[in-house]
This record gives sequence, structure tokens and C-alpha cells, in this order.
Amino acid sequence: MNEPCAMRDSVLACEGHALVIGGPGSGKTTIALRKAVKRIKEGMSPGQSALFLSFSRAAVARIADAAKLEAGKDEQDLLSIQTFHSFFWDILKSNAYLLGAPRKLSILLPHDEKAISGGIDDEDEGWDEWMTERERLFREDGRVAFDLFAPNAAELLVTSEYLLRSIARRHPIVVVDEAQDTGDFAWRCVKLLAPHTQIICLADLEQQIFDFLPGVGPERVDAIRAQLDPLEVNLGTQNHRSPDSEILAFGNDILAGTARGAAYKGISSIPYRPENPTPNFNILLRRALSELINAMKASSDKPIETITILVANNRSALKMSNALNALGAHPGKAVKHKLLFDEAESLLSARFAAFLLEPKDSARIEADVATSMELIAAAKRATGKAKAATTKLLEQATKIRNGKALDINIANAIREVIAGLHHDGFSGDPAQDWLKVKRALRISNQAELLSVANQLDYLVAFQRGHRISAGLAAEWLRSGTYYHARLALDQALAQEQILDGAEAQTGIQVMNFHKAKGKQFDGVIVVREARRTKNGVTSSFIWRGDAAPYIKSRRVLRVGITRARAHMVLLDPMWPDCPLLKGHKL
Repeated sequence: MNEPCAMRDSVLACEGHALVIGGPGSGKTTIALRKAVKRIKEGMSPGQSALFLSFSRAAVARIADAAKLEAGKDEQDLLSIQTFHSFFWDILKSNAYLLGAPRKLSILLPHDEKAISGGIDDEDEGWDEWMTERERLFREDGRVAFDLFAPNAAELLVTSEYLLRSIARRHPIVVVDEAQDTGDFAWRCVKLLAPHTQIICLADLEQQIFDFLPGVGPERVDAIRAQLDPLEVNLGTQNHRSPDSEILAFGNDILAGTARGAAYKGISSIPYRPENPTPNFNILLRRALSELINAMKASSDKPIETITILVANNRSALKMSNALNALGAHPGKAVKHKLLFDEAESLLSARFAAFLLEPKDSARIEADVATSMELIAAAKRATGKAKAATTKLLEQATKIRNGKALDINIANAIREVIAGLHHDGFSGDPAQDWLKVKRALRISNQAELLSVANQLDYLVAFQRGHRISAGLAAEWLRSGTYYHARLALDQALAQEQILDGAEAQTGIQVMNFHKAKGKQFDGVIVVREARRTKNGVTSSFIWRGDAAPYIKSRRVLRVGITRARAHMVLLDPMWPDCPLLKGHKL
């Protein structure tokens, strides 16, 4: 028996805790699924299931797809594949009253939290006060922010031995995916469960790119070893994701800072000039897509289902999305795609659009104008910017609510939009009616409303899944109107982010490196940009504050490279040089 098979068999035979370490595509998920299926076949009591925990909905979707290959229908029914947030929410929604919270909880979604807090973070003045307010919202109002899921779930497991044992009985085996990235409270929950159930941790020591988050650090795997005393199996650099290429070899060389001076199979690059005055990404991305697709077709007859375009940050993701939409100075045919980015402003803008779908009474037009201005202000406030504009909108809304009819551009434009939409009426087709709202905002030619329309373009709301559309359609069937459109939108977003929002990846997606963690694609386009700063022009691959030998930056870039199954194309500016790519021949 060869060594890889022996290692996998040892995990399958293990009756205690296990730690499976390996690089991208090494088979960690596969062996964990086989272990879970084996435990299921050994017999489970009614109500029991094997629990898989991961951090992202994308990873959950990937594991669910893999389960179709490794488990029969009966076994799949006994696999509970969840995000940590979903798991913690299940614990909280039924038991948070034990901590003094109201029995009925609601989720304070991230975009709402940003709107309430003004988009501040832990480096801003007022952060401590916001932490106090966030705790009050949970304890008194029952509104729980995402960041409070894990600490409160951990507190419940400490508080109630009965609850702890009940969860352990329900899940006799728990698989923790991406275990190296568990924060303090998530790890505390796993550690509390460990004496009562079997824990299988999956980890890649070189993919810890979230160590800037509180509680996430390189010591986590050491803690797993010390506190679980697991069977440890290292699958090393076995590669089942892209075995017919040298994609992983390139990623590992980037990580190690070694350059072999020869080309890599499955890797190609397109150089471009980073000026004049800005790169024409409309043309560059289409050229890269063409080269990528041709390369994949030449190497395999498998259908191409997923492609991603990876960039360093959200701003660049928006730039690439605009280029694919053929916006800007070089129009052309739009390329259908999905944009993944920090959506707070767009989601809050979507709430305003949903409000415009709701029935309106002409006698209450001024109250509706005030509500509209408050919703626009909430979207702006979530960015943490435009504070003066936000304050002004809220002051104007207050004046209107106090009985003053303001004759100003934005109020007049909102009146016209509301009157026009509800004079013509809606069709009952959510997608068409949503587009009608966007058109009305755009033709208003008022700056704030144009900004909302642009945010709705970024969101590409109905490409996020069918839940928003289905919720609005259900509203229409109920009463012939979109009476509770905002509620339907909020419920759809909560469902997507917490409950069962893991949808299979298809088509072309645009995102930053961090959002690509846990995902895999047939082909990947990695875009390097010339980043202009006060200190000159630098490579966008260098993480801010990272110093030579750029360990953080190397890890992030390796994650991006190794998302590809078949081929990766690098869009590479001719200058500045990138220290991560020094000596590489692509």
C-alpha cells in the first residue's frame, strides 16, 4: 500500500480526533467526506447527522458538490453542511434567552450594521461605544450582529451543559474545514464539543490569509495539536485540483520565493502598458478571456463552467466589472458576469428600490419623500464617507416630517419618481419591475438618485440568486402589490447569508483574492495593477504594510493562483516590477 493511501486509511480508521493537513487540492475534503460517510454507515440514531463546518457559503457549496460524488442519497441526507454563522445562528435563535436576550431574535445584517454605526471599524474613534451599543441591541432589542454570533454561542455552550451535550449527541462527528482560520470564539465552541464528539480538523498552514482578523493567527494549529491530541496526517502537496498542470507548482514557488526560470504548464501571461492615461481593461479582459478559454479547450474537452477574475481589492473589482459591462471610454458588448464585493451600500440602495416598489398613497407623498431620503442616507452612511451629505439628507428629511414641503432638487426628483412609477403601475414580474425602478431613477438625472441606480447596477440584484425575485413574486401573488417588498428583500438576504445561501458557482465572477478563499474555478484571470501611492508606483500584489520577503503577500497570491483547475492567465503591467514575480518566466 502506498503512503498516500495508508494516510487516508488511517483517518478512516481513527476513532479519536484527527488533524488533516494539506495544500490546495490535496484531497482534505474528500477524505473528510469519506470519513463522515463511514460514520453514517456505521449507524446513527434518529435526528443525528455528520456536521461539516466551513467559513464561507462558497466552501459549503463546494463541499455539497463533492458530497454528491462521495455519498449516496441516503448518506447525503445525513450530512449537515453549514457555515459557522449558520451553525451559531441555530444555537442562538432557540437559546439566547438563557443569556437574557429576548426570545425572538432578528439578524442585524452587515449592511444594516454599517448604516447604524456609520461604517466605523476598530481603528476609528467611537469604536468602543459602538461595541457597547451593539451588545445593547442584542440584549434588549434581540438584534444580533454577525460578529456576536460566535461569542454568544460560546457563552451558551459554557452556560448550558445540557445544550452542549445535546448538540454533541446530534452530531457524533464534526468536520472543521479551514481550521487554521478559526477565531477565538469559534475555536472555543469546537473545543467545548471535543470531549463529547469526534472532531476532524482540515487545515492548510500556507492559506492563512485572514490573520488580520481578531483571534485568527498561526497559533491555531498548535492549539489544535495541544488541546485535541489528534491523529495528524499531512497530505503535503498532493494535487487533485489541477493534476494535469503546474499551477500548484507555480503557487508553491511564489510562496517559497523561488523562481525556476522556465514556463509552467497551465500558466500564461499578457503584458500591458499601465498608462495612456489608464489601461483599457475593456479590451484587456476580453483578450484574457479569449486566451484563457482557448487554452482550456486545447488541453481538455471538458465543458468550461466557471471562470473568475481576481484582483487585489474591491475598488479594482468594480473597475473590472465596469470594463466587462462595457462602461467608460471604450464601449462594446457587455460580458455577463457576477461581481462579489463589499455590498453594504448596494444592499441598502436595494432597500430603497424595494421601498419604491411598495404601494404609495398620494396623500402621504411627503412622508414617502422623507423615508426615501432616510434610506438614501443610510446607504451613504454605511460607507463611512460623505458624512456631510448624509447629515444634510437626514436634516432635510426631518424638516419634511415636521411639515415643511421642501422645494429642492432631490425632494422634487423623488416626488416625480414616485408619482411616475405608481401612475404607470407594475407588471408583477419582479425582474422587469426592478429594472423599471432603475430606469426611473436614472432618467431623473438627479445626482443622488443616479448614484442609487449605479449601486443597483453593481449589485446585479437578480444574479445573486432567485430568492429576492421569489420573495417579491410571492408578495405580488398575495395581494397584487409589492406591499412588503422591503421585508421580502431582507428575508431573502438573511436566507442567503445565513441559512441555505450556498449556490453553485457558474459563469464568470469578479472578486478580490480574499473572497476567492475556499472556491475553485475551471479558469482564473489574475489582474496585477500598477498602484500609485505617495511613495511612487508599486505592485498591487504587495499587501499594504507587508515588508520583504513579503510572506503575507505571497500567501494571498498563492491562494488566487491555486483557485484554477485547468489554466491561469496573468494580466501583468510592464512596470513596476513585482518582487513576487522576480525571475519567473511566464
